[in-house]
Amino acid sequence: MLAPESHQFKIYYEVTETRPGARFFFNPIREGSEASDESVTDLATGQPLKFEVVTGSQAQTAQANESNPSIAGERFNAAGKYIKVHLAHPTPPRGEYRIAIVKTYKDAKSYYEEGGLIVFKRSLSIPRNSVVLPEGYEIVSCSVAAQVLSQPDGRIKLAFVNPGSGGALEVTIKARRLPANGKKPEGSR
Repeated sequence: MLAPESHQFKIYYEVTETRPGARFFFNPIREGSEASDESVTDLATGQPLKFEVVTGSQAQTAQANESNPSIAGERFNAAGKYIKVHLAHPTPPRGEYRIAIVKTYKDAKSYYEEGGLIVFKRSLSIPRNSVVLPEGYEIVSCSVAAQVLSQPDGRIKLAFVNPGSGGALEVTIKARRLPANGKKPEGSR
């Protein structure tokens, strides 16, 4: 999470394309979020990959034009926006193509301040997630079981697993700023 007043948080995804012959990978930009500072990296080579932001209609057309007809099964929200990643080579048969996508979201409905606390409230559908609090903040509550870790820079990281079968994990994290002297407020653990 970036500075609370910015309502921004940086996302790092590692994803794998497994459809044989796929030349593109599409990553949705969540409705209501403004994406910026995007980058995409081929995890096998460490090289950046070309990408562009397209509409759902453009994503649907690009996927329909893939050389392998079995790839054209995904449905896209026509009004949605997607990061269209140009893979350096088609996904091999019985193989995979691993990429990392980094983007910054601005979303005041998901990350905001309320009653002296910062709140991160979002549904997360991938199997493993982590959220790192801004510098100088401590966790007050988390709506899901989480492993709480201290990062080398002193920030707090919450790591959790989505045990559901394909459903989203509804996560609400609340945190407060530590006093300037670094001591926890009276009554805190």
